[in-house]
Amino acid sequence: MASLSQAKTLGGVGSILGLLGIVPSVGPVLSIAGLIMALVAVKYISDILGDKRIFNNMIISVILAIGGLVVLVAFVFAAIARFIGVGNLFGASPSVPPTIPPSDIISLIAGLAIGLLAAWVLIIVSAVFLRMSYKSVAARLNVGLFSTAALLNLIGAALTIILIGFVLIFVAQILLVVAFFSLPDTPPMPPSGTAPASMTTTG
Repeated sequence: MASLSQAKTLGGVGSILGLLGIVPSVGPVLSIAGLIMALVAVKYISDILGDKRIFNNMIISVILAIGGLVVLVAFVFAAIARFIGVGNLFGASPSVPPTIPPSDIISLIAGLAIGLLAAWVLIIVSAVFLRMSYKSVAARLNVGLFSTAALLNLIGAALTIILIGFVLIFVAQILLVVAFFSLPDTPPMPPSGTAPASMTTTG
């Protein structure tokens, strides 16, 4: 049976692996492994607290983040392929004319801009759902760092367009490590005279 102690370990270690995503070569693998561990930890917390919205919001956040990455890659690939020709991307002989028409340059810039904007919006919405999930965890388990980390992550997502946001997201990830390792081993008891929170069964 899932326990908060297991969630603490999985979430803490998973968040540390997420920080190692910047390591060359193995970074992406470590980051994916960390994400899976963090998802399992949130699932455990969601089940223990009887609040499915915690895990559902986290899943939506992950799907939106992946969607943002896919959209960005697709738009960048399409813009470059249209600019230099699909054949050139796969090793065909170069066919770029000596003089590039201004319309082609504008088309390339527009395609890249649209891709970046679409990905940026999806990442921000993803951060909103992440904050909803971690705010619930913070409120139910009295670990305020979850809410702080989620807010910082949201601000960072909004500021990624000027790059400083990536620094804030990295700091938020560090706070998540501390937050997970600060989880209690058992859910806190409700205040005296207060009825326990009802089980949430809807998504």
